[in-house]
Amino acid sequence: MAFKPLRIGKHTIQKPIIQGGMGVGVSWDKLAGSVSKEGGLGVVSSVGTGYYENKKFAHKLVQGRPYKEQNFYSKEGLIEIFKNARKICGDKPLASNVLYAINDYGRVVRDSCEAGADMIITGAGIPTNMPEFTADFPDVALIPIVSSARALKLICKKWKRYDKLPDAIIVEGPLSGGHQGFTYEQCFMQEYQLENIIPPILEETKKWGDIPVIAAGGIWDKQDIDRFLDMGCAGVQMATRFIGTFECDAHEDFKKVLLNSKQEDIQLFKSPVGLPARGVKTNLQKMIEEHKAPKIACISNCVVPCKSGEEARAVGYCIADRLSDAYYGQTETGLFFTGSNGYKLDKLITVKELMKKLEYGEDYH
Repeated sequence: MAFKPLRIGKHTIQKPIIQGGMGVGVSWDKLAGSVSKEGGLGVVSSVGTGYYENKKFAHKLVQGRPYKEQNFYSKEGLIEIFKNARKICGDKPLASNVLYAINDYGRVVRDSCEAGADMIITGAGIPTNMPEFTADFPDVALIPIVSSARALKLICKKWKRYDKLPDAIIVEGPLSGGHQGFTYEQCFMQEYQLENIIPPILEETKKWGDIPVIAAGGIWDKQDIDRFLDMGCAGVQMATRFIGTFECDAHEDFKKVLLNSKQEDIQLFKSPVGLPARGVKTNLQKMIEEHKAPKIACISNCVVPCKSGEEARAVGYCIADRLSDAYYGQTETGLFFTGSNGYKLDKLITVKELMKKLEYGEDYH
């Protein structure tokens, strides 16, 4: 059965599939533009845009890396990414993913609106003041990522002062790639799994109005999508599966790391952000354990919780530098984020073919 469209704010997405934002440089113009073109919602990651087009939009480099947040989160780079994504998808809905934990959060949200984002998605924290930065852009839909009914209630209460409610909510369970909204222990506990945290959140949304709930974290195929739609969700967000496409902006060697990974290679790591993060265990983790990882200089000053490199030194690596190395395909020093199902990727296909498989089943050709 074909999917029903998903309406978020003033925007209609033909297929209820949101491609998760992946940075640095995993979901930029080619991937996001292609997903929107094929009827889903393409999401541009706003992280590390100073690296776009070989650091063309980073006006100051130190040791070859964008210096400070104004260059790491380059406004010009973000605008160029959106411009090039629009060449692929035209005026179809396109979103920006802006992590709440970053330095310059408000500025990057405004930059995203100016770049032409129809929606802003924010996780990695509870964005209680998100509407403050979009007051001049009333048509831009705001979508926080939550992992509990309590977080949703807090956001709705805080947003009342802006006379605003979320246009949709993404509920992310602990099988997603990258940073988790849970402690290490909670990630393995049954009560925090996606299918168990969604029902109380669906109940909470009813108290606030008609807010679409989107399920995320470990969703892989049509069977998974149907399960969450049947539960009452309006759509799903998927990220890792889109790494296995030709259009994904990640380096070919980044894709090979996932294509060659086994289930036991995908693990939770400590992160300078202060949350557990899921990725593929590679040479980097071995170097960290042996205290041989690259020196931490905190050139880009990327996230608030890292405290200008203090947390990076505590866990043994700089997240901005290691994610950007992965973007360049540097398998020795790169950090390769993936969801728990990343090992299932076995070959690259087009976004068009993937969207068909997600709608009609794996046997679709």
